[in-house]
Amino acid sequence: MLHLRLIVPADRTEEIAGLLGRTVGTTHLVVLAGAAREPAGDVITCDVAREAGDGLLRELRALGIDDCGSIAVEDIGLSLSKRAVQAEEDAPGEGADAVLWEQLSDATHEESTLSVTYLAFLTLATMIAACGVVLDNAILIVGAMAVGPEFGPLAGICTALVRRAPRLAWRALTALIVGFAVAMVLTVGFSYLMDAMDLFTYDKFEADRPNTSFIWQPDLMSFVVALLAGIAGTLSLTSAKSGALVGVAISVTTVPAASNAAVAFLYGDYSQTVGSTGQLLLNLAGIIVAGTLTLVTQKYLWARHRERAAVRKG
Repeated sequence: MLHLRLIVPADRTEEIAGLLGRTVGTTHLVVLAGAAREPAGDVITCDVAREAGDGLLRELRALGIDDCGSIAVEDIGLSLSKRAVQAEEDAPGEGADAVLWEQLSDATHEESTLSVTYLAFLTLATMIAACGVVLDNAILIVGAMAVGPEFGPLAGICTALVRRAPRLAWRALTALIVGFAVAMVLTVGFSYLMDAMDLFTYDKFEADRPNTSFIWQPDLMSFVVALLAGIAGTLSLTSAKSGALVGVAISVTTVPAASNAAVAFLYGDYSQTVGSTGQLLLNLAGIIVAGTLTLVTQKYLWARHRERAAVRKG
């Protein structure tokens, strides 16, 4: 279930309350007259089944409530109510299959911003992975994958392509390109410092590394894994099952490939630099392709579902 809190002008309260009351899947409607001060107006709250949420949000935005007032949405962790159970049963479809496009756009917009925090996480992840490739330590590689925040911009690109939002696409692409460029340059400097301290050495890097040699040797399997990870990551975002993102993060070789390219560049091993860069680009491309196709499929299937529900209702 979702909880909606609206601030609406007093002269539109009955109109909006009527819309909420007529929407299948809503319950617990509350109107607080004159409760809002900034902006001034009435506060209306209700609970709505997730599968009815996207359509309701579209109608509210079409009525301009986001311009003249406010629309806030949050997930309900627990709702002990027979009316809530009935609302979920009345709403067509399954909540896990519903996509809240407004929520997805907002989340990917935030995660796709080129911020100091984003750069810090990506740089630290790349540096940790650099330690992993030099030491041939799979644990460090997995840890670096989990720390990396690059799936946010990737999801932003997928969402922008499906929703035809060029500004979001540009923001996400900038975060992705600049983020990896900065992280790799700083990792070169970090590796130089580690080499000066005799913690990284050319011999260690060029030695046989059975646990991490796959990083600079991209193949078809790399692309297949990236496709599967892109599907899983997108589903975890659209279904609010964010726990799956951790598994997605540690299944693709983006951050380790960037780190291996940086260390290889420092030591002049340009064949590994090229191979690692290819691995990085292959993984990024696979995730974007899979994520975009997943969103397109979800959009199509949910539209068909709404059409069938409307026909049955009519």
